[in-house]
Amino acid sequence: MSELRIGIILGSTRPGRNGAQVADWVLEQATKRDGVVYELVDIADFNLPHLDEAIPASQGLYANEHTRAWAETIASYDGFVMVTPEYNHSTSGALKNAIDFIYGEWNNKAVGFVSYGAAASGARAVEHLRLIVGELQMADVRQQVGISLHTDFENYTTMKPVPHHEAPLATMLDQLESWSGALRTVRVASESLAA
Repeated sequence: MSELRIGIILGSTRPGRNGAQVADWVLEQATKRDGVVYELVDIADFNLPHLDEAIPASQGLYANEHTRAWAETIASYDGFVMVTPEYNHSTSGALKNAIDFIYGEWNNKAVGFVSYGAAASGARAVEHLRLIVGELQMADVRQQVGISLHTDFENYTTMKPVPHHEAPLATMLDQLESWSGALRTVRVASESLAA
């Protein structure tokens, strides 16, 4: 089989977002690993409006070109790292909206989380995302990484080197790669039965 492909989803579209620095750090650490391709997926690049598909995503009948482009991108990956801010004890509306646009493309794939925020380093956003991805038939790995705007950023704007987060990130990526590989065999078996 080909190398696993993992998408690092930058889950904020906010101007001046800190998430770009966090996602770049994740990508920098992940690309040091062998045997897996990691790529940045910035939801801002897809210009997704507020959900505008008339048919539920579970049907897979996407009417809009922006939805089809998003679906094709997500379908190309075996697993994901979702980089999420915490807004009001949850994830960003932009990330939730992007998740809701599609359905089958998420199924039987693994996901890990890197959060950032002022309070609890974004942990509450991850709690909500775990409930969401369960409904999408995704397997979320246990290890997560929380980046603090208080201690991991200078003046809340510039991410400082965060070597103390490298070990938890490596553990999360180990779990993610393992589960992504296992779930790829599940998807292949399901496709064979459907054929």
